[in-house]
Amino acid sequence: MIKIYRTGELPLEEILCRGEDDVGEIEARVSDIIENVRKEGDKALYRYAEAFDKAKLDSLKATPAEIDAAYARVDKEFVAIMEKAAANIREFHSAQVRKDYRIERDGAVLGQRFIPVACAGLYVPGGTASYPSTVLMNAIPAKIAGVKRIIMCTPPDRNGKIADAILAAAKVAGVDEVYKSGGAQAIAAMAYGTESVPRADKIVGPGNVYVATAKKLVQGVVGIDMIAGPSEILVIADESARADYVAADMLSQAEHDKRATAILITPSERLAEEVAAEIEKALKKLAREEIARVSIENNGKIIVAGDLSEAVRISNELAPEHLELSVEDPEKLLPEVTSAGSVFLGHYTPEAVGDYLAGSNHTLPTSGTARFSSPLSVDDFIKKSQYISYSREALDVIASEVMRFAKEEGLTAHAASVAVRYGK
Repeated sequence: MIKIYRTGELPLEEILCRGEDDVGEIEARVSDIIENVRKEGDKALYRYAEAFDKAKLDSLKATPAEIDAAYARVDKEFVAIMEKAAANIREFHSAQVRKDYRIERDGAVLGQRFIPVACAGLYVPGGTASYPSTVLMNAIPAKIAGVKRIIMCTPPDRNGKIADAILAAAKVAGVDEVYKSGGAQAIAAMAYGTESVPRADKIVGPGNVYVATAKKLVQGVVGIDMIAGPSEILVIADESARADYVAADMLSQAEHDKRATAILITPSERLAEEVAAEIEKALKKLAREEIARVSIENNGKIIVAGDLSEAVRISNELAPEHLELSVEDPEKLLPEVTSAGSVFLGHYTPEAVGDYLAGSNHTLPTSGTARFSSPLSVDDFIKKSQYISYSREALDVIASEVMRFAKEEGLTAHAASVAVRYGK
């Protein structure tokens, strides 16, 4: 049964405490995998595919024929839905495109250019579920950013195959190359490159704790989007909310992972009790009941707050991945929200809409990192470069000030690089 708390009964820090994984042993194992991929390249990837995926592969790369055949096998109605989702994702992310700018003043020119990375590596999870939506969410912003080469790694099944829907989504999204590799070894392959898998400049996409740990360990060798933790949802609801809607939305995240978190904050005692009962009732009908039940019992929380403003303050401290404002006037409450990955407004905007079809991105900051980071966007696939140009006359105006600044910092060679242009 989900736990119900009331603010003031316990210190808020205790109520809000997120469980932390002991990743020491995992880091050691992942570090070994990364080092083996660095040294052995494809040989290590084939070995890990056999050990972890039980797949004996003939080739790491999915051929164009495999991709086309998978696309043809996928139900045409579902392909049409993916195409619609892709169009919405393109529309939303196209508004994020940056423009170069240039400033000119009295013989001085300053500018900034926005340059796409040359190669983006996408990681798409396999295992307990297949996520074609993740392919669309990761690849389309990269395409819009102007990335020339988009590669994707995803684990194969025991027969060495990738799920048809994943390959179909790759075709819809414009992924250039697909490789049959999962887990930490796939992240290592994209970070360092192997005989088959090219080295990426940026790796994006969610995964399990091994994938997240691998991204953490290769960061700096390659760019990453974020180190994603378990999925989480926080619902703020008032008396206008329906308990069955709220319970269903909380379970939509609980079914992801036993480590996922689902939280309700409400000023209504009645709603708190009703949602707890609805969750218990709905759990029994879920296909992934075992996963969702562990998530709810270990990490689920219902918090009864004094009012909606207190609910938002608590939410801002948690900085959830997904935040639903299931209240009578969500637009009024929205300006108070300062830390959340993605916010869903009103009783008819379940989080699942954002996962699949709205067009906003579903690769979001987790574990409280929404305090300082953002959803995946076009910006994740670009780098910025500045340029500066001074004429002799423009340099004349500031030369003495530049030299004074340099000398103040004790960097006399900096000062000399200006002075030499004046015969000093």
